Amino acid sequence: MFGRARRRDARYRRRAGVRRRATALPTAAVDAADTTVAQTDRPDPDSDVIGWENGYWHNESIAVDQTDDDALNDTELEAYVARAMARVEYLREAEFESNVPVEVMSREEYRERSAQRAGDANRTEFNRWNDQVWEGLFIVGESTGSGDALSETTGSSVAGFYEPARDQITIITPDPDAPTVSNATLIHELVHALQDQRYDLTNATYRGTTQDGDLAIDGVVEGEANYIETRYTQRCGAEWDCVETPSADSGGGGSFDGNYGVLLTIFNPYSDGPVYVADIVESGGWAAFDERFRNPPTSTEQVIQLTDEEPTPIEFTDGSTGDWETFPRDDPRLGENGSDTVGEASIYAMFWYQARNYGADTIPPQNVVQGVSGPYDAYNYDAEPSAGWANDRLFPYRTGAGDDAEYGYVWVTEWDTETDAREFHDTYLRMLEAHDVRETDAGYHVVPSGPFADAFYVDRDGTRVTIVNGPTVDDVRDIRPSLAPDPDATPTATPTDTTATVDAGDDTGNNADSDPDTDGSTTETTGAGFGVVVALAAVAAAGLLARRRD
Repeated sequence: MFGRARRRDARYRRRAGVRRRATALPTAAVDAADTTVAQTDRPDPDSDVIGWENGYWHNESIAVDQTDDDALNDTELEAYVARAMARVEYLREAEFESNVPVEVMSREEYRERSAQRAGDANRTEFNRWNDQVWEGLFIVGESTGSGDALSETTGSSVAGFYEPARDQITIITPDPDAPTVSNATLIHELVHALQDQRYDLTNATYRGTTQDGDLAIDGVVEGEANYIETRYTQRCGAEWDCVETPSADSGGGGSFDGNYGVLLTIFNPYSDGPVYVADIVESGGWAAFDERFRNPPTSTEQVIQLTDEEPTPIEFTDGSTGDWETFPRDDPRLGENGSDTVGEASIYAMFWYQARNYGADTIPPQNVVQGVSGPYDAYNYDAEPSAGWANDRLFPYRTGAGDDAEYGYVWVTEWDTETDAREFHDTYLRMLEAHDVRETDAGYHVVPSGPFADAFYVDRDGTRVTIVNGPTVDDVRDIRPSLAPDPDATPTATPTDTTATVDAGDDTGNNADSDPDTDGSTTETTGAGFGVVVALAAVAAAGLLARRRD
């Protein structure tokens, strides 16, 4: 998970947004009503109307220049925000109920705050539980905590965020005394402010209890923001004058130093969410989307595949022996009954990341940009090994305490058909092969070294595939004895070093030969979002596709 569940007592939550530059549509594709000429002398309405805010019409020219030495002054920022609000209203066909304050913060201050929260997170019960979730996804290994991986991935690329508890947008800028604001970032965060005024983003409806639930809800929350942002960007330079953002301050934090597997996982709502929203709006109008927003999707499969199919229920009974036990099943911070659901998007990211960073024969790295079409789509999340997902539950386990504690997990996955289950099963085994896996006579698999060094048992039964993980084969047997193929068999291999690590880049997903620059288009929304980890790096496709070359 992303950390939201463990912060339910927090005053606000964080959500990320990604700015993408969409290709402008041909003029014929733009609504006829949008073919307007900027007007500076249009009279103000007698009462507040959609498309007008605080003295400015959506198509009105404003005297704002943030390319000069002084950047934005207070008067310019006020006009900038007012017209942006009018444009959000015009595109969304909905009225703001109140003004939205916009403040600025230096990147240094933001990084300090982010690092502090990540440090606090790494000491929590949640983080020890969540480490197993990301390790189970073969994205964050044992030498890097999940909190650190998430923070490192997102912390340098935040351009702004919205805080529902304070009804306020904060923009990250190099110099708060001479701020510059990306117009797309401002539009994106204003959409979240409008959502909050209409639906109340602090409501439990917009807090998922699992990783897949979080991403699914984000499919409409972030999906709408990116949908409106793209429609806005299409009009810049054609129907609307837009405030230019200096290229030196694109909102990013420089080179990307995070984990590409984490990045692709949390990017899903910003990529497939706008497509999902567009499908609803174009078929049923904003009334249909309003109904969907009040009843958001429950799985990333629904967003990726544009379906209403509900997940198949999975019942689970703990059968561990010895000192192995699940994390508290009644702790609401730890998923649902001590388990997380990672979902189709995360499984896709797992296989893609393993192909990109470790050369696994899973999902070709190029798949992420293949089949992408239309102005709202960014990356592809549909592939045979992850398609056909019906549900999953990953139960982290532990034994011992403190520095002597050891961890494992049971991951139960359910698939639509036996063919889907077989595809996932076989791809998972090929993924293990990329880590020099050894198979025992009894059918266990052992990864002897590296950040994912452990023992595994992978069982396929009809439409169900169950994966059991532990430090050694004996531990795997104790965690899930009901799946042991032969309790009396003597393993022929055991992990040589279950805490071994590889060079620093392998665990984090850094690419020594690829140092892509962010395009400065990242935003963060403090809403019903990722909790402690708050941002999403917008990374060029070249960076996503680059493979490690050791």
